[in-house]
Amino acid sequence: MSTKRSALLASVCVVPLFWTAGAHAQDAGAEGAPPSDAPPSDGMAPTPGMAPDQPQVEAIKPPPLADPIEAVDIKGNDRIETNTILSYMVVQPGDRFDQDLLDRSLKTLYATGLFKDVSMQRSGNMLIVHVVENPIVNRIIFEGNHSAKDEDLTKVISLRPRAVFSTKTIASDRQKILGVYAEKARYAATVTPQVIRLAHNRVDVIFRINEAQKTLIRKVTFVGNRTFSSTRLAGVVSSKETAWYRFFSSSDQYNPERIKYDAELLHRFYLKNGFVDFQIKNATGELSPDHKEFYITYTMEEGPRYRLNKMDIRSSLRHVSAESLHKYISLFHNQWYDGSAIQHNATSMQEILQAKGYPFAMVHPEIARNPEKRTVNLLFDVSEGPRMYVERIDINGNTITQDKVIRRQLPMSEGDPYTPMDRKYSKAVLEDLGFFKTVSIDQTPGSAPDKVNISADVVEKPTGEFSLGGGYSSDAGVLGNLGLKQHNLLGTGIDAGFSGTAAYYEDQADISITDPYFLNRNLVAGIDIFGIQNRYMTYQNYSEGRYGMTLRMGYSYNNHLSQSWSYTLTDRNVGDTWSDSSWYVLDQSGWSLLSQLSTTLTYDTRDRRMQPHSGYVIRIGGDFAGIGGNERYFRGKIDAAYYIPLDSLMGNHDWTVDLRAGAGDIANWGGGRSDIIDNFYLGGNTLRGFLDGGAGPRTMGIPARTIDGVKYPMHSQEDFLGGRFLYTASATIHFPMPFAADMGIKGRYFVDAGGLDGLRVRERYTSPSDGYKYTPVYGDTLVPRVSTGVGFSWKSPFGLINIDLGVPIIKQKHDRTQLLRFGFGQQF
Repeated sequence: MSTKRSALLASVCVVPLFWTAGAHAQDAGAEGAPPSDAPPSDGMAPTPGMAPDQPQVEAIKPPPLADPIEAVDIKGNDRIETNTILSYMVVQPGDRFDQDLLDRSLKTLYATGLFKDVSMQRSGNMLIVHVVENPIVNRIIFEGNHSAKDEDLTKVISLRPRAVFSTKTIASDRQKILGVYAEKARYAATVTPQVIRLAHNRVDVIFRINEAQKTLIRKVTFVGNRTFSSTRLAGVVSSKETAWYRFFSSSDQYNPERIKYDAELLHRFYLKNGFVDFQIKNATGELSPDHKEFYITYTMEEGPRYRLNKMDIRSSLRHVSAESLHKYISLFHNQWYDGSAIQHNATSMQEILQAKGYPFAMVHPEIARNPEKRTVNLLFDVSEGPRMYVERIDINGNTITQDKVIRRQLPMSEGDPYTPMDRKYSKAVLEDLGFFKTVSIDQTPGSAPDKVNISADVVEKPTGEFSLGGGYSSDAGVLGNLGLKQHNLLGTGIDAGFSGTAAYYEDQADISITDPYFLNRNLVAGIDIFGIQNRYMTYQNYSEGRYGMTLRMGYSYNNHLSQSWSYTLTDRNVGDTWSDSSWYVLDQSGWSLLSQLSTTLTYDTRDRRMQPHSGYVIRIGGDFAGIGGNERYFRGKIDAAYYIPLDSLMGNHDWTVDLRAGAGDIANWGGGRSDIIDNFYLGGNTLRGFLDGGAGPRTMGIPARTIDGVKYPMHSQEDFLGGRFLYTASATIHFPMPFAADMGIKGRYFVDAGGLDGLRVRERYTSPSDGYKYTPVYGDTLVPRVSTGVGFSWKSPFGLINIDLGVPIIKQKHDRTQLLRFGFGQQF
């Protein structure tokens, strides 16, 4: 660059024109010229050493810089138009030969990236610009990439086919490709650009990639921890040291964003356990010299540990006294300070007040430390927040989902009171729809100080689902399934789909349609058309076919209380009975028509529907059969589950106690048929460690016999008959599996109990007076059966795997047990 600028400076400062002596003599002979012996007219003295009568050579004289540029001549351009080049230049015809203008023009042309070389020179009053154009990219080729696809790398680089090539761009693109591999924990990857020159000033660009091995975390170190061991803290952070069993996990791959997240996890953990003044001094990841391993270090300062001392409430809310709110404090004296529990208590108290008719109620927790006693005084400040009302609600980004589908989910509409809790709840309910990749709720000032505009911005995602898979379960055996569903049909929010399962012991097909907002009201309505063929040869000696439909409807009273109704019409057939089955089963052969009305009332406070961690749910329901059809019965059921988080005790979010209980009873009316296929059954999922239906009333095998000279065949099968009254109870502790939590494996320890009694059959044959049909029944007792065991669930890449090992502790003599219960499924 300095050489070019020197040449430019010489071209504009050195005289390109010399006046020779001949030219001077020719001028002197012109008309009106002074005599030859006269001094030169311009006052220049003769050159020393030369006779006066000899021809004189005039000294070098540059053209004046003030002369304007008459024209700019562009040379060397082939692809780029001359006018385009002129448009990039600062200096233009008519400007003077100003060094600053020329220098800025030179820089501007280089900055376009269109030229490999640019030079300028002056010829008289003309500026000549020589350019060498950069080549055009013909193709971009990636070689050696396996973990990153070509299209993914193409997205990040700037070079494109038919674009102008420059060495600056190719260097920048090389760094971007290395960034892609850094995100994949391949910090030892190398990228070597290669340029292949082609005809017509074109080039092929090849990025030769050596992906190398993933750069894994060799060591995670904690500095400054005194209260908790490094092993305990290693279970808190998400970054893990590499180990052979983490082949399905990415937690041992270095990620700078994960390090920041881990620092926040440590802060939450310590704050949860009483360390109010805890600080992360530094969180670093150091790469080994060979770029193959990372060493992560968290440096912290724990500070003193605090306990809760005095807890009080201050209320400035009209008609709400502080004394009336003390019952909502869920914390207790002398417990370790827990920032998340305090905030959760404040939020819960605020929601209660808003539900009671104080929409602008705000609850702010305030703490006062006492470092000497290492205690914290807590004050809940209850006040009325600023009155805000919704002026307008805007929905943006919904290219498929209709506006009304989104608006009906929001807890507010135009003109309603608005609180920050509404914003939080709105985001949650829109995410729960499952229609959007991202959801954001923003607020902007309205036309008045007490008005606010709400903007719901969503990004759609595919809501169709096609599944094809297979697996195994203890109930159905080897199975295959096929499903086609659309959860947001034509953007209306309607869920429609078809599913089918073919298994060794069961075939099933189902078509369902559900409208979550039927008639634009708070009504869920749907219909199911189904066909099921069960072959219960594992624990029953007959097959059962069910073909029919169910009409469903449900509604919510509030965020926790809901009710559902359904009507089912089913044609049922019991067949494939064995000749030596009991008379109770043989009596069931043939078809029956079930016409049943059902309802369920649910109160649900769980934090989430799938794998809940806290809260409880209670369901009370009933089935009434007899609106037509052959069956006449009423079946009542009640179930409850309570989830207790063990966060404060165990120090993480992965421990939960799950307590469950349930009961059911069936009562006939109007001469009901008492078909055993409608009975309750105990075992399997309801009592682990026992076979499906393996606990409860069961027939005794009867040998062949001769009565009154007539020989009757044996009925040796011991058939499960189910029962009229059922109760169950279960306690389960869910916990993370050591060294496997990051693989998606969770463990559980359980204790199950239950009982079943009440022989409910068409005809009783339990008396010897029943002659050749006499068939005793045993197990008809409410004496509890109890089992205990362990199990685990694994969200593997191949599907969800569930294994339970149950050992019966208390059982009856003829109960059927099942030590291992296994389930596996796959969708792809």
